[in-house]
Amino acid sequence: MEAVIRTVWREKGRLYIIDQRLLPDKEKTVELKNIRDVWSAIRNLSIRGAPAIGCVAAYGVALSALKTKTGDRKIFVKTVERDIKYLATSRPTAYNLFFALDRMEKVLKDAGNVSVAELKKRLADEADAIYEEDLKCCYKIGVNGASLIKNGMNVLTHCNAGALATSGFGTALSVFFVAKSKGKKFHVFVDETRPVLQGARLTAWELKKAGIPYTLICDNMAGYLMQQGKIDMAVTGADRIAANGDTANKIGTYSLAVLAHYHKVDFYVAAPFSTFDPCVKNGKGIVVEERGGDEVRNIRGVCLSPKDAPVYNPAFDITPAGLIKGFITENGIIKRPGFGTRD
Repeated sequence: MEAVIRTVWREKGRLYIIDQRLLPDKEKTVELKNIRDVWSAIRNLSIRGAPAIGCVAAYGVALSALKTKTGDRKIFVKTVERDIKYLATSRPTAYNLFFALDRMEKVLKDAGNVSVAELKKRLADEADAIYEEDLKCCYKIGVNGASLIKNGMNVLTHCNAGALATSGFGTALSVFFVAKSKGKKFHVFVDETRPVLQGARLTAWELKKAGIPYTLICDNMAGYLMQQGKIDMAVTGADRIAANGDTANKIGTYSLAVLAHYHKVDFYVAAPFSTFDPCVKNGKGIVVEERGGDEVRNIRGVCLSPKDAPVYNPAFDITPAGLIKGFITENGIIKRPGFGTRD
């Protein structure tokens, strides 16, 4: 299966990503040469999107293993485990990061007394497996979600849950890619998604490349469009989903869900099962990352406010399960019972 866009890939022992901070102006391939490069790429948003973070973290562990030159098995395992813990500090909210790192750590724990060379091979194979599984999984999400798209629909999406946010196919945008491949005619409204503008920079870029009709809007325009009856459905991605269905996604998602509920617009979340965290009971248990104030004060080096303006910058918010009609997953669409009942 071919990726729509190659977001992260391993080639001849080297690890590469597209630097998403430069899109749409420039498509630049960056080599991540060591574990510090991988950590920084995740932290500074060179690569972002929960599934993509999981994939690059897994490849980062494989890279760490390759770069570790010792033949002593105990030293090797200790070094790789240290780097796994280090990568886990890069970002706190996306569950796929921890899901992938747990799988890589399990390879070490389950390996028995095999040689260092064999451990390196198994870690590389596991990283490849995580990547391939995500690619197939996202395509299945698209197939399942495409059944919801009807000809003539206007669909709203927020942030970027496309090929750039995954191994190369997307979650919410996979729904659109597959629907287009089936000949369906529809239109997508794209929230710009402040403060980092993932919708304007990335989602619009992906939809344009795919030939899917879209219109870019400011985040604060969505409610007015719903009031006018111009939005038929909303689909977003997710960074972590609690056991009860409460969902962490890019800041602004909760506002959209509330608006959709009021205007009787169906609101769906598209995500693989690797985004569901059964260890977190509800949204209160999800750690929400807070980022630096310059992301809000500045856009591409241009200051839009007093330079010392106090800023509150949570990267995500939590949408209660009760506002979500269903979860589009690789195994089907999970509908929330009673969603159609309005207060």
